[in-house]
Amino acid sequence: MKRHIFAAAVSTVIADPSIAADIIDEPPLPPRLEPQAAAPAPAFPVFRGRVAVMDGRTLWYPQYAQRVRLADIDACELPQWALNPKWGNRAKTKAPLPVPCGPLAKAWLKRTVSDKRIECTVLGYNRDGVPLARCAASGRDLALEMLRVGWARVASPNPVNGQYLTYQNYAMAARYGMWATYVLDMNEWRLKAVDKTLDRRPIADFNLLAERESEISPPFADARKKPKRTDR
Repeated sequence: MKRHIFAAAVSTVIADPSIAADIIDEPPLPPRLEPQAAAPAPAFPVFRGRVAVMDGRTLWYPQYAQRVRLADIDACELPQWALNPKWGNRAKTKAPLPVPCGPLAKAWLKRTVSDKRIECTVLGYNRDGVPLARCAASGRDLALEMLRVGWARVASPNPVNGQYLTYQNYAMAARYGMWATYVLDMNEWRLKAVDKTLDRRPIADFNLLAERESEISPPFADARKKPKRTDR
């Protein structure tokens, strides 16, 4: 009886190739990986010509109808205010004197650019598709110049120019530009500022600074280092 059952099972396997394949199934061979040629490096454009200054980190090439942003730095937005830390008579003045850090950054970049021909070598693009470039006027790195006078900060942990952090640290120590003020980190300002028009009032940024989450301005650090008073 067992012999008949075995013979019947063998006949079924032979008759049905799919079952036979299941019984003698072997692991599939790994797919062959065809060698691939290395992808060519992207060819980024180079813009040359006279520019208009849009803000403390953005240029406009009219001949290309193209915005270009200085790579690896950030600056105050045009409607953004900083505050003078020398807040004297607090009984009479409700807030420190305002400092228009956005317009001042734009003014300094405009002064550096003047009517020179600017060469911008694109290094990449931001999320909005705006080219990020290393730009020079008469051989002077515009981003480095903005950092030198304290109207910009380093925005990348690994800037293309290793001198960027050195120049920023020097400007901070010397209290140049915005480093002499109370100023809100630009990214936090963009996130929290509701009114981003040029009519924005300084008191709005005074309120944002009061509830700041991050500090980039040396006067804040200096205030923390002051000894606590015990006479009151």
